[in-house]
Amino acid sequence: MESVDPEFVTIAQDLLTGGFLGALFYLFARYVLGGFFTVDQNERAVKVRLGRAERLASNLTNRDGPLSEGLARTDEERYVYPQLRVISSGGPYFKWPWEQVRKVSVATQTLNMAYDPEAPEANQGGTMVDAVTKDQLNTGLTGQIRYRVSEKNLYAYLFGVKNPVAHVMGFFISILRQRIANFEAPATARDADSLEASVVSGVSINDLRKNLRDLNEHMVHECRGSEARYGVVLEASLITGIDPPAEVESALAAINTAHNHVSSDISLAQASADQKIVQSRRAVEIETLKAQAEVEPLVALSNELSLLKRSGPGALQAYLRNIRLGLYQKAQAVVMGVKHG
Repeated sequence: MESVDPEFVTIAQDLLTGGFLGALFYLFARYVLGGFFTVDQNERAVKVRLGRAERLASNLTNRDGPLSEGLARTDEERYVYPQLRVISSGGPYFKWPWEQVRKVSVATQTLNMAYDPEAPEANQGGTMVDAVTKDQLNTGLTGQIRYRVSEKNLYAYLFGVKNPVAHVMGFFISILRQRIANFEAPATARDADSLEASVVSGVSINDLRKNLRDLNEHMVHECRGSEARYGVVLEASLITGIDPPAEVESALAAINTAHNHVSSDISLAQASADQKIVQSRRAVEIETLKAQAEVEPLVALSNELSLLKRSGPGALQAYLRNIRLGLYQKAQAVVMGVKHG
């Protein structure tokens, strides 16, 4: 049996020792030093331990708080998600090798409301949403929506649905189309403008264009449930354009032109009438002031005579005598009456 070269044994031992130390260093660098992580300012993070997201110790759900207020009672049982322990921005934080970190951006984002994440070619290439009005006109709507991920319901966003943004967009479009199909101008607006009922009655596109702000506010209010459903908060609905079908656009433009002309004439007539009313009121005020100016000396004279009468029995006669003497001095001729006995 051949003897083993001692030098070879030494080299082999050194290689084994180096490999073992290298493996230890790799494991230390990967799982200990690599276990530290940070969270950016616009991010939030959740730890997932062996496939299970870390929950709050109190085992609260999204029904324990105001999150479920935007849900209908029939949907409250369908969308019950646990509240997770959310890691805020900062660090460094540490995770064990059997833990994963899921980071989510909570910054407000803007999307074209016609965008479909699962079918980019839909809605005319993500540029316009079609909706049918109450008078059966297929109109196109353009605009944007602003949304952000809810820190209070990260479970729904990360684990509840596969594509939360797609669900939110579908949810928004369905509510929007329902609102367009049933939209009517507020009664107060119609009462304030009697011309609306006579000239553009039944043209719902005009109603929609004049009430874009109310439409946007309605969409934000109706989409409050998206936070409890999908973990996404709809912050603003910015519907900016409502375009009628090409075949009725010219007719609608003619109607609006006639409406504008009649409205202009009515406004001019109202302005002229208001001007005349103001002038009449001013004339009445001027005549009233003139009458008060004429009456004021007489009232003052009456008050003086009353004071003279109260000051003594002959005061009033003396006053009248002085007045006569003053008049005699100013007169050029005096005619005296003579009594015949």
